[in-house]
Amino acid sequence: MARLFGTDGVRGLANAELTPELATALAASAARVLAAHDRSHRPVAVVGRDPRASGEMLEAAVVAGLASAGADVVRVGVLPTPAVAFLVGDLGADLGVMISASHNPMPDNGIKLFAAGGHKLPDGIEDEIEAGLSAEAVRPTGAEIGRASDLADALDRYAAHLIAATPHSLDGLRIVVDCANGAASFAAPEVYRRAGADVIAICAEPDGININDGCGSTHMEVLSAAVREHGAALGIAHDGDADRCLAVDADGELIDGDQIMAVLALAMAEAGELTDGTLVATVMSNLGLHLAMRAHGVNLRTTAVGDRYVLEELRAGGFALGGEQSGHVVLPAHATTGDGLLTALRLMSRVAATGKTLAELAGVMQRLPQVLVNVRVADKAAVAGSSAVREAVDAIEAELGDAGRVLLRPSGTEQLVRVMVEAQAEDTAKAAADRLAGVVSAVS
Repeated sequence: MARLFGTDGVRGLANAELTPELATALAASAARVLAAHDRSHRPVAVVGRDPRASGEMLEAAVVAGLASAGADVVRVGVLPTPAVAFLVGDLGADLGVMISASHNPMPDNGIKLFAAGGHKLPDGIEDEIEAGLSAEAVRPTGAEIGRASDLADALDRYAAHLIAATPHSLDGLRIVVDCANGAASFAAPEVYRRAGADVIAICAEPDGININDGCGSTHMEVLSAAVREHGAALGIAHDGDADRCLAVDADGELIDGDQIMAVLALAMAEAGELTDGTLVATVMSNLGLHLAMRAHGVNLRTTAVGDRYVLEELRAGGFALGGEQSGHVVLPAHATTGDGLLTALRLMSRVAATGKTLAELAGVMQRLPQVLVNVRVADKAAVAGSSAVREAVDAIEAELGDAGRVLLRPSGTEQLVRVMVEAQAEDTAKAAADRLAGVVSAVS
């Protein structure tokens, strides 16, 4: 049977795959498992959600499950995922539950779990929780049943935390923020205004149905047009649960996660905050980031794709900055997970502090053309062990030299091999990717 937990919690079509019954059982099992690791007190759980319609139903189910296992529940309402993670630590809670499917379309939903301190759960704990779904459990009764309450100042606590982590006032900086009609809709405009920015908020009127609908970080053209229309200095785009951030400059040109990391890495290096002069990124980060960091004396460590792998490397090495091209950026000194609002504040702070435009700052890195071809294969293992594929990769790498890169990555869930090639010219990258994809297809 397939593992219930994916790379970022449990996700599926709400009320079909992700049912209230599953949500109740999952929450109860999580409370029992995490409470078993510390029996010194009655467990406390923080529960938040994004504004999609099914979140109301699933929130009720999750609260019921937690209370049925004897956990007291603190509801924080519609807030970004990183706000829930922060509040788990801030309140000294034992676990956190975020009900969101991030950038997925509205009919989907998901349940993300956080352990004490606001950290994502390790695989072993997820496995214990999943095993507990089918286990018989003694339910508390009477006064031992959990109680539920609402945290009235949840946003204020989170906002104060973010403002304290912002090194320079944003006074006078006109920005547009696309909230994806999601969890950032109330928090992001408020926080950016408190930081001093002149804020124009778009796609910030969630109705339960319109989350991620033609807006947010997966539809950057909406933000680009708004920035040009309002003459803003820059634009910020969030996804449905606001754990990521992408940007556009004053001309509406995309500033992706790699460029954001480049700007932040140099700012932190200058301030003496970049531990061991090291940035952590995934293997999918653009070669341009590698070249830019090398030119400025910053070490770049790479991990497998997925923010959990970035987090593991950050913790293992005690590093201060890491992230993904998609805009998931982690600053461990201030957050336990990717935080789109924190990332945006640090980026805008750099613009305000230097007096430079975002285009000038991001210009430290040149994005090289990156071509990705998905090749359906019969046997991923056969491709990995093929001498013909290895010879083709070696030949293309020799042709590209230091100005290009080749990456073969098998899909974790399908019989697919992803062929990625970067080069100085897009035509060169496409020709090399197509050539290598042909070899991969032939040997499988």
